[in-house]
Amino acid sequence: MSIEMKTQYGQIDISTEVVAAIAGGAAIDCYGIVGMASQKQLKDGITELLGKDNFSRGIVVRREEEELNIDMYIIVSYGTKISEVAHNVQTKVKYQLDQMLGLSVDSVNIYVQGVRVTNP
Repeated sequence: MSIEMKTQYGQIDISTEVVAAIAGGAAIDCYGIVGMASQKQLKDGITELLGKDNFSRGIVVRREEEELNIDMYIIVSYGTKISEVAHNVQTKVKYQLDQMLGLSVDSVNIYVQGVRVTNP
């Protein structure tokens, strides 16, 4: 699936994997994020920490009519305020997608899949 944009010069098709990669990169840069988690958790509840190559497995990009909605599955660092981390991720992802692709994102939904203790 791709996102289509029309400009005065022609048409641009942007793959949802590209949108997911940019959103994942923006999220990882936020303080308090350990990494992205797979949207399909294992049955025993263990979350898998995804590498940079697999951001699209932890991010769902949905295009509904003229709205662009993004679902992100993240793992946060122990000791951080989860609501503040989630708000920072939402803000940064919306800003990055607007700046890099010119896309207006209607919603960035954050699903916290786990909390991890990180070494200083």
